[in-house]
Amino acid sequence: MTETNSLSTDEIKRAPKVALHDHLDGGLRPQTVIELADLAGYTGLPSRDAAVLGTWFRDAADSGSLPRYLETFDHTIAVLQTADALRRVAAETVQDLAADGVVYAETRYAPEQHLRKGLSLDEVVEAVNEGCREGEERAAVAGHFIKVGTLVTAMRQNTEPGHSLGIAELAVRHRDNGVVGFDIAGPELGFSPDLHADAFKYLREQYFRFTIHAGEADGPASIAAAILNGADRLGHGVRIIEDIEFTEDDARLGRLAAYIRDKRIALEVCPSSNLQTGIAQKIGEHPIQRLYELDFNIAVSCDNRLMSGTTMSREFGLLSEAFGWDLADLELVALNAIDAAFLAHDVRDAIADQIINGFIDLRGDED
Repeated sequence: MTETNSLSTDEIKRAPKVALHDHLDGGLRPQTVIELADLAGYTGLPSRDAAVLGTWFRDAADSGSLPRYLETFDHTIAVLQTADALRRVAAETVQDLAADGVVYAETRYAPEQHLRKGLSLDEVVEAVNEGCREGEERAAVAGHFIKVGTLVTAMRQNTEPGHSLGIAELAVRHRDNGVVGFDIAGPELGFSPDLHADAFKYLREQYFRFTIHAGEADGPASIAAAILNGADRLGHGVRIIEDIEFTEDDARLGRLAAYIRDKRIALEVCPSSNLQTGIAQKIGEHPIQRLYELDFNIAVSCDNRLMSGTTMSREFGLLSEAFGWDLADLELVALNAIDAAFLAHDVRDAIADQIINGFIDLRGDED
């Protein structure tokens, strides 16, 4: 990594990228929110001007509080209650990611939040998967390759017996139609992964991969619970830094931190989002750099592009400016992420080759 020269905007945008942590209901285009609100008869938007609305979402999410951050989703979820709306937003998500240089993405959403107008859980999943395929086709027409899988999410605050197990069963039912994994999301503090142990047990029995939001609003105990429940990846995971003792010249990893690093469990780090929820005050203080230097398996994503007013290119731009990340760093992180993707091995390898060739072209390397 270079210590002095940051990458250009064009270099970062052209670099092949992998987004493993992208929320469908957190990545809408502001104009789409307005148009869908009109179709749904929803009158609760704070503005009907797309530029003003986009700014409002970003500012409202800049509270330093995860619960307050999550409140912004009331508006996006309100307009995502029909199959047409879900298909449209899924397709636009894929197009927007592809236009930003993303070659593989996993977009996640909670089907239980989209039932207000009579859709069934299966109909929600089918609509999102259809939208993703449509988005891939549109991206191809525009000259962009992208492959997208979906993660079906259960809301961790819904602890009704059998609820998250039912969502896990939903995910597995659609495993051959675009759903590649499972997740739990929502307020982390006070809602341990242990509350959903039956769902994770079922997923392990079905040989179905899953990630768990942990280490964002709660610390190592939450991360430990995610690991002990079998998480293949960690959503955020950055508070593992609290299990590392730093001295002037060294860093001593605790047992949990060492296990995560040595087992190569990917951390789905979302820098801008983490600043909004209070992980650090500014990008230069974000734990990502120390974790990266300690060789943790880092994957960079946006979390919620609308709420953070961001893109994958912007996230890497921030890291380049703050920490001197160069093309070698971007390539390593992209390869880390595709290796952690919930894909068949041969598909991961094919996309990894595409990433490597993309960086060769970008650097102008000779064969």
